Amino acid sequence: MRLNKMANQSQKIVFKLVLTGGPCGGKTTGQSRLSTFFENLGWKVFRVPETATVLLSGGIKFADLSPDEENVITVPDEECRGRCKRCTAAAIARAIQGDCAMKFQENLLKTMIQIENTFFELGRTCQRNCLIICDRGAMDASAFISKEKWEAMLSANNWNSVELRDNRYNHIVHMVSAANGAEDFYSTEDHACRSEGVELARELDYNAAAAWIGHPYFDVIDNSTDFDKKMNRLIACVCQRIGIDTGDRLNVNSKKRKFLVKSPLRPDTEFPPFQDFDVVHNYLQSDFRKAQVRLRKRGQKGHWSYIHTVRKFHPTNGQSVEVRTQLTHRDYLNMLPQRDDAHFTIFKKRRCFIFNNQYYQLDIYRQPTHPRCRGLVLLETYSAAYDQDALLASLPKFLTIEKEVTGDPAYSMYNLSLKEDWKTSNKYYAGSDYNDTKAVILGHSYSDILTTDNSSSSN
Repeated sequence: MRLNKMANQSQKIVFKLVLTGGPCGGKTTGQSRLSTFFENLGWKVFRVPETATVLLSGGIKFADLSPDEENVITVPDEECRGRCKRCTAAAIARAIQGDCAMKFQENLLKTMIQIENTFFELGRTCQRNCLIICDRGAMDASAFISKEKWEAMLSANNWNSVELRDNRYNHIVHMVSAANGAEDFYSTEDHACRSEGVELARELDYNAAAAWIGHPYFDVIDNSTDFDKKMNRLIACVCQRIGIDTGDRLNVNSKKRKFLVKSPLRPDTEFPPFQDFDVVHNYLQSDFRKAQVRLRKRGQKGHWSYIHTVRKFHPTNGQSVEVRTQLTHRDYLNMLPQRDDAHFTIFKKRRCFIFNNQYYQLDIYRQPTHPRCRGLVLLETYSAAYDQDALLASLPKFLTIEKEVTGDPAYSMYNLSLKEDWKTSNKYYAGSDYNDTKAVILGHSYSDILTTDNSSSSN
């Protein structure tokens, strides 16, 4: 099949990807497949090793980490050492106890950040487009200690979750463990030192996913297909985020779906573990018939990330392409005066969670805004389901779904933010809000945005 490279590329891309997941999820194979795929496109690919594996390969024992003298974990033999990620994950999960263990996680995270920074700098100076694949990332460390210890660690090192989770990496992909949905494959796989059973593997898998809940570009690759198709879904997912058109080669059916949720919501205790964010959207001045331009500020506890989005429309087929660029705080403030006075600022609480291996975003609209947004709650996810009844049956039971609103212009954020009455406004966008969008998330500066030709999805 024909593979289309990105056209009219005017900016070098450095894309920072984290592959995370539970034991036997396909991370190692996924790294290899991604490397081959992108190298064939002419990209430079760096593969950042898993820091825990590096440390365990050095013969680290956990006797000093735990008050329990019996809790001594090492990778059993040289044949397995450094390659058996399942043993690595299990060793850490079982050894984490006490303050000494927290100190180990702190040192592990410092080591990880330094190793990653080295690869990030190599990517920055590389002359070609560059994909940097991180075997787990900074937030994975939070899966192995209590929330209180994690917060204490962040405070002691002047870190915060928004920087480590949202601003450090462009894309997070969670590879679901074979212990969750492909148990036969998990139980029969030949490993030199399989040290955890199915239940522990499921627990490790869930903890790894929960650690990244809230990242703005987080995808879950489950076991709903065979392994080869799972790898194709991984590659297609990454290509879509970068903005690479793969034609039919990696055809997948997953589409963004949007649902209207009845409010008020049930108590927080009925939700699975979640992350809440404050989100602020401002539309900027543009010819709305050709493009919609907006700024987004998203944060927790006073720490923020900033995104500039340009959504361009094809002049004939109505499809759209989104180009998303990460901004600094200063760039955000410099662009904010360009906001369009025809639109209200949109304020939301965004709740991110995982239910039945499916990642969801729940947007709860807040005041001040147009009366049409009062009490509005929208649920978004990606699904390949064609059967409407099956799709609705799979949605979270703790939410009351009123109807699907995918493609309904009445629930387009652009229209919802308009100050004018829709019946009289000449800015009302009646086109579909549901298109096969492709996004590229780059760490450009404000001047890059002003000088870059954003006429295609390849920027």
